[in-house]
Amino acid sequence: MLGIGQIHRGEYQLELDRTTHIVSAEAPGSVRFLGDQSEVDASLLLSAAIDRYIKVSISPRKDNSFRFYAADLGERKRSTLANLKYRREDRWANYLKTAISVFLELGCSMKGLNFSVCGDIPQNVELSSSTAMETAAAVALRSLLRAQINDMDLAQKLKEAHETFCGSTASLADYQVCLLARKDQFLFIDVSAGEVKKIKSPLSRFRILLIDSRVPRLGAEAELSARKTDTLKGLELLSQKYDGVSFKDFASADLLEALGDFPEQIRRRSMYMVEEIRRVYDACDALERRDLASLSKIIFHSHEGLRDLYEISCPEIDWLVKRAQELEGVAGCRMTGQGFGGCTYTIIRKELADEYKKRLEEYERIFGFRPVIYEIKLASGAKIIPG
Repeated sequence: MLGIGQIHRGEYQLELDRTTHIVSAEAPGSVRFLGDQSEVDASLLLSAAIDRYIKVSISPRKDNSFRFYAADLGERKRSTLANLKYRREDRWANYLKTAISVFLELGCSMKGLNFSVCGDIPQNVELSSSTAMETAAAVALRSLLRAQINDMDLAQKLKEAHETFCGSTASLADYQVCLLARKDQFLFIDVSAGEVKKIKSPLSRFRILLIDSRVPRLGAEAELSARKTDTLKGLELLSQKYDGVSFKDFASADLLEALGDFPEQIRRRSMYMVEEIRRVYDACDALERRDLASLSKIIFHSHEGLRDLYEISCPEIDWLVKRAQELEGVAGCRMTGQGFGGCTYTIIRKELADEYKKRLEEYERIFGFRPVIYEIKLASGAKIIPG
């Protein structure tokens, strides 16, 4: 227990002991605007951090115990330096332990620590809240331990630690967004080339709305696994015909003829991948030229690909996109995340936002779910919060 006293951010608060040396850091959630189905190890993404955060505060202890407190949940977990391991029942605390493992691997001297966590990133809608928690904890630990590691290396170490400690795949691009993002900027990320490019947003007259469809994602994992299997098979078949090891290598080629003899399902998945990579490049160009008409077409075409070729959309999501497409002054609307539910994002002129929200009132009557609307802004990456 960290004692009394409160630090406020928005609608949440954090218990702290004011007499103890405390280091606090926050890290943002993120949205993938394009490319979120690309290969894990060769991702090409257009992404951005958003103004929703996880905050982690750390204070030293005199023993070798780790105490974890989630203020929003009112839950406490604990571990020790000698027994630091993944435990399924520890749920959110495993992300804090992942960050600790990074600095133990770096050889940092460490005793016991108190951790407090709070945040306002919407949960279960794929806005990288777990990445934000790991990153906020790592940034605070880097300051507390005075560890010499830059942001790019820290992103790589966090990815590796998550996969080793939690036993599940992680996206390097998500950690890079969380650490490197800047306010009012998109990030173009080419993971295989090690490239992160910042693009100033031309959307000052627009709002970005996230719409949580509230659709239960039952059976989604099996479907996504099948998509990945089809995608890898398509990549294998392409690599037998052409020189290349990732879909990015084929993005500039006309593959309609090459894909013609593929099994139909694999052909559709492969075509989506290649077209989406092209769209990421084209969207970056449109943003730099402030060509919002082209950007809108690219985003809508991307959703059509998710619906018709990769086949991970659903009627509820398609309905949300269609309502946005009917309005003049929308610079794109698309599903974001792994699919079969989740969120859409809509880039819409400020004066039309209320009209779009009004149109969504019919959604619950048709589908039986009440959508949740979040208005977001493009935000900066993780940082230390001054005491």
